[in-house]
Amino acid sequence: MIWLTWRQFRAQAVTAAAALAVFAVLLAVTGPHLASLYAASGITGCHGGSCGQLASNFLSQVGTGLYPAVYLLGIAGIVLAPAVIGIFWGAPLIAREFEAGTFRLAWTQSITRTRWLAVKLALTGLAAMAITEALSLIQAWWAAPIGQAARLATDSNFPLGMSPFSLLAFDAHGITPLGYAAFAFTLGVTAGVLIRRTVPAMAITLAIFAAVQVAMPLSIRPHLFPPDHTTAALSSFSSLPTQIRPNGGFAFGVDYLPSQPGAWILSGGAVNAAGQPVSTSPAACRSEAITGSPAWTPCLTSHGIRIAVSYQPTSRYWALQLTETAIYVALALVLASYCFWRLSRRPS
Repeated sequence: MIWLTWRQFRAQAVTAAAALAVFAVLLAVTGPHLASLYAASGITGCHGGSCGQLASNFLSQVGTGLYPAVYLLGIAGIVLAPAVIGIFWGAPLIAREFEAGTFRLAWTQSITRTRWLAVKLALTGLAAMAITEALSLIQAWWAAPIGQAARLATDSNFPLGMSPFSLLAFDAHGITPLGYAAFAFTLGVTAGVLIRRTVPAMAITLAIFAAVQVAMPLSIRPHLFPPDHTTAALSSFSSLPTQIRPNGGFAFGVDYLPSQPGAWILSGGAVNAAGQPVSTSPAACRSEAITGSPAWTPCLTSHGIRIAVSYQPTSRYWALQLTETAIYVALALVLASYCFWRLSRRPS
């Protein structure tokens, strides 16, 4: 049974292994020069406030030419890999057997339905998880200098010099790709078991997986752990995107926290001395706001206005990774169990 499953799966396996090898060669060729630029940047020996500027300089240096393209290619490949696996590996795995009628031959032999499905799920599913995590690990090795600099930088021109919690970086690194691959694969298999036609199963797999991948970072991940809260002086931010309205109203865009480099910023805005949200300049500061005077920020500070931030600290990165991966693996196990139950009840 294992040999038969391998023969049915070998084309996909060889294609995935070849793509992984090409990607590894690309990173191996470009990685050493990227690491040498990081070593020469002075970040490793910096202290205090100088680290942020050095990190920004490094990200600006590698923000042109080949490096952004390689970085984007790696991130895109890892993020899309589970979807591709669910569509082209999971959905046809059982649906193709039903369409061709070959399941009848297997079920009339001495092999039970449970063993037949278990071998298919185990061999193909483990391969899917291994390929996806291998992509993630080699990309993480290559991008380690960029990730280290992104944690320290407060301003850079590097298009994807993102913190570990940013949407694409979190999905592409750590152990979450394992969970995504397991879920996408079993989702495809389940769609095939239910629909028994390959193309419709592939379409449904893509739709459901895409919906879950959008819902997780927007609606579920921010609430897995209670956020921390703090306030910071306006002067502590080296850059603070600001929108000023003609009537003196304002809004701050907070995308980092000086005291917590690399933290995941969930929300942020101005509050008064009592901790209440504020979006209108005090009367004494209104003229400075309207004219864009540099004295506007010190004026707000003198009236007790600060920045309130809700965030997840970097120390929770692996807790979030483990929790999210556990959710996806649990969903994959539920789907796999349903497939076993469904096939055991279906007449041959």
